Amino acid sequence: MVEFARARQYVDEFKGDSYVYGLGALAAVGSLVAPLGTRVALVRSSFRGSDGFVWTLRRALARVGVAVIGEIRGPAPNAPREDLVRITRQLDALDPDVVVSFGGGSCIDATKAALVLHSLGGDIDSYFGTGLVSEALERQNVSLVPHVAIQSASSSAAHLTKYANITNLQTGQKKLIVDDAIVPRAAVFDYAAMFTAPATLTADGAMDGFSHALEVLYGAVRRPDYERIEAISLECIRLVVNYLPLALAEPTDAVAREALGLATDLGGYAIMLGGTNGGHLTSFSLVDILPHGRACALLNPYYTVLFAPAIQRPLRAVGSVLATAGYVPQESLRLSGYALGEAVAQGMLRFAEAVGLPTTLREVPGFSDAHLARALAAARDPQLRMKLENMPVPLMPERIDETMGSVLEAARDGDLSKVYRG
Repeated sequence: MVEFARARQYVDEFKGDSYVYGLGALAAVGSLVAPLGTRVALVRSSFRGSDGFVWTLRRALARVGVAVIGEIRGPAPNAPREDLVRITRQLDALDPDVVVSFGGGSCIDATKAALVLHSLGGDIDSYFGTGLVSEALERQNVSLVPHVAIQSASSSAAHLTKYANITNLQTGQKKLIVDDAIVPRAAVFDYAAMFTAPATLTADGAMDGFSHALEVLYGAVRRPDYERIEAISLECIRLVVNYLPLALAEPTDAVAREALGLATDLGGYAIMLGGTNGGHLTSFSLVDILPHGRACALLNPYYTVLFAPAIQRPLRAVGSVLATAGYVPQESLRLSGYALGEAVAQGMLRFAEAVGLPTTLREVPGFSDAHLARALAAARDPQLRMKLENMPVPLMPERIDETMGSVLEAARDGDLSKVYRG
């Protein structure tokens, strides 16, 4: 479609020939895997219709002389540490030439992390943070086994990026590996895999992509490449705002599914250019009560108010997209400062309500103030420092309770007026 031409241009600019996407894309997986090896370990998720896609995958590999030497069950949602250990042991036993992952973000993230442990050994805690995998690879003079990621959901863009999220279920805390070394060697996304996705997954995944673009845009205000980041981020946000309601109403609408696939891929492009911040940081402490994209969607309006004086240009840009779709009054775009931030935040909350997402933490089953304490403690964790560094306004550790604490209380109560104003 002509309407998607710009989005496709950005995705092709991002990944080039290493990425095949669109309806029927899975049939091309053999051409991506064959140059990397002939003995494949397949890490796969199971969902409605997944067996048919795996059959297509196996046939495409066999056609080019590649054998699947073992099939490994993928992880539970949020890639728990226990599943990471299991997948690593199974990879150790198979010793494949190349690993293919097939599933959503959790499956791909767990595969990335398992390949780190398979190649480098040690404990996963040694690799949380930025660039630590690359340092270890250089120190040990080894390389990771090649990884081809096949995405099945419009969400995290894990198939395209340098991030792997792993969750400690005992503490309820998610942590992150950030390293160019774990970017999959090639990727595939067949949009047909999304046709059977439940509404909750569709909305959560789309809002994960939206949040990637939004948070990167907020953090890019003083960067020399701001205009490039703004163009990519706004295209992502526009596609989600315009097509998520259609995908929820008509799950097999191919146009809507393509729009969300492109949108979340652009969210992945955004986080390879910049970093996420407030919404993502806090979402890592809510994994026991909220899916990731839903948590980010709930939190980002409140962080928007906190950041407002420093992000006036991004606010007008995002506000314009929301206003065109009817979620923000056009006259509100003439406001400035915190007033503009509140207007755009209200538009984001209206959109969340329109697609069936909660807008306050009190609405979420299982929520308690203990989650706020966990989130504030996580903000001080050195392994999550990159999120603080990506904030569009300085968030000093000694002022976290005052600033971030106010955002969390506002999100708990649904009261934007509670957000700290410096």
